[in-house]
Amino acid sequence: MSLENIKKDRAKKLKKIKDAGINPYPSFFKKNQRIKDVISPFKKGRKVILAGRIITIRRHGGSLFLDLEDGTGRIQAFLKKDKLGENYNFFIENIDSGDFILFEGKMFLTKKGEKTIEVFKYEILAKSLLPLPEKWHGIQDIEERFRKRYLDLLMSSETKEIFVLRSKIVSEIRKILEEEGFLEVETPILQHVHGGAAATPFKTHHKSLDINLFLRIAPELYLKRLLVGGFDKVYEIGRVFRNEGIDKSHNPDFTMLEFYWAYINLEEMMDFCEKMIKLLVKNVFGKNKIKYQGKDINFTVPFRKINFYDLLEKKFKVDFRKISDIKIKEIANKFKIPTKEKSRFKILDDIFKKACREEILQPTFVLYQPIELTPLAKNFNRDPDLASRFQLIIGGWETVNAFSELNDPIDQKKRFEYEKLERKKGDKEAHPFDIDFIEALSYGMPPAVGFGMGIDRIVAILTDSKSLKEVILFPLMRPR
Repeated sequence: MSLENIKKDRAKKLKKIKDAGINPYPSFFKKNQRIKDVISPFKKGRKVILAGRIITIRRHGGSLFLDLEDGTGRIQAFLKKDKLGENYNFFIENIDSGDFILFEGKMFLTKKGEKTIEVFKYEILAKSLLPLPEKWHGIQDIEERFRKRYLDLLMSSETKEIFVLRSKIVSEIRKILEEEGFLEVETPILQHVHGGAAATPFKTHHKSLDINLFLRIAPELYLKRLLVGGFDKVYEIGRVFRNEGIDKSHNPDFTMLEFYWAYINLEEMMDFCEKMIKLLVKNVFGKNKIKYQGKDINFTVPFRKINFYDLLEKKFKVDFRKISDIKIKEIANKFKIPTKEKSRFKILDDIFKKACREEILQPTFVLYQPIELTPLAKNFNRDPDLASRFQLIIGGWETVNAFSELNDPIDQKKRFEYEKLERKKGDKEAHPFDIDFIEALSYGMPPAVGFGMGIDRIVAILTDSKSLKEVILFPLMRPR
């Protein structure tokens, strides 16, 4: 039967239900038990009331078996004509897989030992007008899985488990931070100045105030204002928005963890980062090693550390601090990296991302990037051309970015002025000038290290997912 005919058939059934004086979408129904609670502990002959969605229906002469699911589990139900009479015929004629039903009955074991409810009475809770995907194949079209995540979750236990694990991962991160004494806060999503990262923002307009605003690209500058305000340890987990390309590691809106810790240095932050990641893996998965895309990632050994320029030199056998801009552009062109209107340092960063990052499987700290890439970071004390910064790479993904926060208002103002010039040259992602933030710094901000983690990325690695779309419930898709 075609989909259109199925829809027409179900619409007719809906009308029959209504004509029989039955509300197919009632607002009140009997209190019911959860399926998991009647499966274990199981009591033969126990009277139960269960509500859920019918997944499959199997007819056998004057009786039928069906599978009922409620989110906590699945159970078999048994309906017999000589027990239900006309209600049995009404069920056969008008109820389909996908419908929500409340059953009253008692528990028994089939000859095969399957826990089953024998139904004495039923109540319609919601009539479905479209059929579920075919049981054994689910949704085969990958894009359709993302567009109709509700069906993907319904038909795939593997997909559902990913999002259960995601919730556990976020919960465990909160637990680790709170045990360390961090305070969870919330900062504005609508911002006057889109600061805290190198990204193009989404722009909107507030009618009442008649001003343009931006969806935040990061919570950083507001969290640092809280350091000025006297909080020493603050964190936020929330959505950020960047008007950029979509690929396996990027989605226009994503979940970011940022935290700021006063009176510690970069080495201490690296130690805590390593401890946090290892605890996270151990507490969520109960082990210290995971598989990612068929390869072992080991969290038992100390995380490797390598300097940014040393990594590039090892890869290309040249000193990128000494070679010319022309030579750097030639290398970039080999990897089809755009170089127009980009500074030497942003091209270097793109070369690192394209040529080096994906080769890093085991947890690795990449340290001391060029200071020009990080206008909000302090200079590395032994080399002022470098930032006091690290990135944590796992499985080829950048999962963490952290640095010693610049707290010199005069230097910060100069950095913003430099970014302003870069913007005039054509760099649309150069950091905007934020005069209010300069004023906040002028009141004094303690020495601190900031930490940013892409929640979606760490979840993708820990759940062995190829793409962020696999771990974001409703990723942005182009309309059909």
